[in-house]
Amino acid sequence: MKNKEAQEAKQEKAEEKKESVEKKADKADELEELRRQLADLQKEKDETFARLQRLSADYANFQKRAPKHVADTIAYEKEKLIRTLLPALDNFEHTFQNAHSAESVDAFVKGVRIIYDQVIDILKSHGVEQINALGKKFDPSQHEAVLQKADLQQPDGTVLEEPQKGYKLNGRVIRASRVVVNKLPANQKEHTEPEIEETEEETTDTE
Repeated sequence: MKNKEAQEAKQEKAEEKKESVEKKADKADELEELRRQLADLQKEKDETFARLQRLSADYANFQKRAPKHVADTIAYEKEKLIRTLLPALDNFEHTFQNAHSAESVDAFVKGVRIIYDQVIDILKSHGVEQINALGKKFDPSQHEAVLQKADLQQPDGTVLEEPQKGYKLNGRVIRASRVVVNKLPANQKEHTEPEIEETEEETTDTE
């Protein structure tokens, strides 16, 4: 009986020892896994930090290069614009040199007009276009009214004169047209507007 109890006690101790060894082994494995994860995180942190350093250096270099790049681009565009205008300037010089031998004032004016058209074409090639305001309905987004007149032959709000042309750059107004606008008395608006409609109908019928 005693031998049996001793045997059981011995067996229990052996099992306890085995469990203790297994627990230690599990803890060792868990510790090793934690160390591996820590090493991976450290490596990832180092790589992220290195990338941030590279990005920071690239951004610093960009900040240094950007102003020079913008300045160079502006200088290039200025040079390109000036180069396209030089032929027109040359033609002005030729015209002035030959002004004394021109047969008449009309010939001189015609030469100046040709150069004017040349300049307009050059501006168009750079995205600049004139605003055609004369005879159009006054548009505050494109026109600047400098004076009002009353012309009974024209609809109210029509642009009668254009003292200074306006211009657009790539569709955006860079200078509004300075215009004289038709402003009819209140009692005249009622009489002129129906007449305009009748004229339009007559034109349509004739066509």
